[in-house]
Amino acid sequence: MSAPDLTPEEAARWSDRSGLPLAADRHAPVAATAQHIHTVVSVLRELDFGDVPPAAVYCLHDEHDEEEESDAAV
Repeated sequence: MSAPDLTPEEAARWSDRSGLPLAADRHAPVAATAQHIHTVVSVLRELDFGDVPPAAVYCLHDEHDEEEESDAAV
């Protein structure tokens, strides 16, 4: 599903509506940034993560690993 590009005027309207008014010179950059984020998120939504475990699985490690990391020179 594709969405039409966000115009600078729409970016200004949405920012005002959310209580974060933008200066006139920021409308176009904010609209372009929002459009880029939308494009990236759209691509991520199409990916199949069916066999990938949750991120928390990668954060778990034993105390031995922590000791090795804390002894490393900076």
